[in-house]
Amino acid sequence: MIELQGIVDGIVFQNEENGFTIAKVKGTENIITVTGCMPEIREGQNLKFQGEWIIHPKFGQQLKVSSTEEILPTTTIGIERYLASGVISGIGPVTAKKIVSFFGERTLEVLDNNIERLNEIEGIGAKKIQIIYESYSKQREVRNIMIFLQTYGITAKQCVKIYNKYGKNSIDMVKDNPYRLTDEISGIGFKTADKIALSLGIEKNSKFRIQSGIKYLINEFCMLGNTYIPLKKLISQCVDVLKVTEAEVEQNIIESAMESNIKIETIEEQECVFTIPFYYSELGVTKKVITLGSSGSENLDIDVDKKIDDFEKEHNISFAPSQREAISGAVENGIEVITGGPGTGKTTIINCIADIFESAGKTVFMAAPTGRAAKRMTDATGREAKTIHRLLELGIGEEGQEFFRGEDEPLECDVLILDEASMIDILLMNNLLKAVSLSTRLIIVGDVDQLPSVGPGNVLRDIIESETVKVVRLKEIFRQGKESMIVVNAHKINNSEMPITNQKQSDFFFLKNYNPDGILDTLLELIHHRLPKFNKDWNSVKHIQILSPMRKGILGVENLNIQLQEMLNPPLKGKEEVESRGCLYRVHDKVMQTKNNYSVKWHKSNGTYEEVGEGVFNGDIGYVIDITKDNHVIVKFEDDKIVEYDDVTLDELTLAYAITIHKSQGSEFPVVIMPMYMGAPLLMNKNLLYTGITRAKKMVVLVGMENALQFMVKNDRSFERYSALKWRISNIMSPNN
Repeated sequence: MIELQGIVDGIVFQNEENGFTIAKVKGTENIITVTGCMPEIREGQNLKFQGEWIIHPKFGQQLKVSSTEEILPTTTIGIERYLASGVISGIGPVTAKKIVSFFGERTLEVLDNNIERLNEIEGIGAKKIQIIYESYSKQREVRNIMIFLQTYGITAKQCVKIYNKYGKNSIDMVKDNPYRLTDEISGIGFKTADKIALSLGIEKNSKFRIQSGIKYLINEFCMLGNTYIPLKKLISQCVDVLKVTEAEVEQNIIESAMESNIKIETIEEQECVFTIPFYYSELGVTKKVITLGSSGSENLDIDVDKKIDDFEKEHNISFAPSQREAISGAVENGIEVITGGPGTGKTTIINCIADIFESAGKTVFMAAPTGRAAKRMTDATGREAKTIHRLLELGIGEEGQEFFRGEDEPLECDVLILDEASMIDILLMNNLLKAVSLSTRLIIVGDVDQLPSVGPGNVLRDIIESETVKVVRLKEIFRQGKESMIVVNAHKINNSEMPITNQKQSDFFFLKNYNPDGILDTLLELIHHRLPKFNKDWNSVKHIQILSPMRKGILGVENLNIQLQEMLNPPLKGKEEVESRGCLYRVHDKVMQTKNNYSVKWHKSNGTYEEVGEGVFNGDIGYVIDITKDNHVIVKFEDDKIVEYDDVTLDELTLAYAITIHKSQGSEFPVVIMPMYMGAPLLMNKNLLYTGITRAKKMVVLVGMENALQFMVKNDRSFERYSALKWRISNIMSPNN
């Protein structure tokens, strides 16, 4: 850790919202550049900085600051210079001289404790005193708050968030109940709040602590894909993590439930605990699914069989019985689920359904959970498809981010076709169904054999297994099946059969290698030389995607991205780069957004006009096109959205030369390469392998251990998800209820 002291000579850049600052500081020998979260620093301040030296490729050596401390002057000359620097609004050189001449060495003491005494000085009126008071008080408040909070490991950025939320009362609010930070300040979790609380002497069995811990452990469990946690499991985890008694946990669970902070419900003779959002989301989805399925849709005067026959003739195809059933079911039912693997004709069915409804004068909307999936739907159908977030008109309301489409402003369509439904979690499905009016037909399309949603819930599978709505399972392979071993092998793997590989003129290959270093070398050779040489239209970065089951290890995405970046986008003189939280970004890097950010602004140009909007989403892939002088990273996504990432939002990006199979859901790539090696048994399953290979359009190359491939094909085990949606739908529709 480097420590140095100097006078702030100039502010190059300052973001008032998050405190990120670039400043020039005059030290004992020269002027240096400092960067980091430094709210309220001003020119003329004498500061002590702690941080680490970094080398910016364009601007050279800089100090990346982790903490600052103001060094206040003690002599009258020093105090006058300090005030005259303009560090406090309302005080310039003339006023500074007047104040110091009047109060001498007690000047700063007066400003701290009796600022109203400035009215004793001729020429300083009430209006100026108010300006000075507000500026000086804010600086002092922020300084004191940051000193207090940083003692407990809270970062400067989090300190700014806390101050923006609580203002001058920040310290008192934190001392009173540190656990409120977990609910009210994004980025501060239970562990940080608990560290503060224990340092302040708050007892381990405090009501605040136990109830916050209960909520934390439920949310941690739900981050694994669950919508609830069994009560016995919750009690056991609380006792183990919080180090309190079982009786204390039980009492606080009851109190939390009575205060409507959590919900306890008996499901299939087992007591279960929900957080409020997941509980009401399951209720909302249940109610709408049942209502759409039983309310009865408008009877359309359509000869469906003739319409299907006409579509077959026009497109020179012949539908299988299951496909005709799916098309007819969409017309006859208020809600229908169509599920099937690759090559089973889901897109052709969607086109036919849309044609039939549009010919009857009905308005058809199409949507998918991600931007990539929506674009694929648009390309395949020739009709506009939107992301669910865009369809629901996500924006900023009185209570922050909200969907403007809902029960009061439903979607204005007669038919909604929803694709890639396996990716939709319970919260998003609930928001979507709120906006679907009872007169709208809902057609849900997806591959139930793919991995479930990243977010909590098992929505598509639960709706299908509830056996209360019309479900059509597509089994026959059409057209592609005769041409592509990718489709054939996807269905073989889904049936727990080994894939057929390495046939002549095939698009599915398996290169055996039993050494992790050898597997790595083969992966790098494939992506850099062999595949681009095999097909000159394939770009190593844009068209070839490595998918790995793991994040860690020599064949995990973290190491693969380091190796691939060095090979495909090495450092060059004049090529900008920036380091953030251990990850290095260069111009031309392939990157991916790792979480939904509904408020980040983007723009794009279609040549005639500039379009602007908000929101980038988990799994969106793009390329770094520039790095600015203040270390902001400019990314152009594959849908042409251009987004600027600052020091705060940059941690939402990651390199994407290699990505996990989970992150690839909803995407398609011309070529997919997957390392085959043994990992955690619950991860090495058929579901994961099937999802990975079905991301490929032109070619799949598996590299590694044959026994690992065999294990995945035969392994049906996966993490059990606790979800009550199937039970709720079935329970209500049961004839015994």
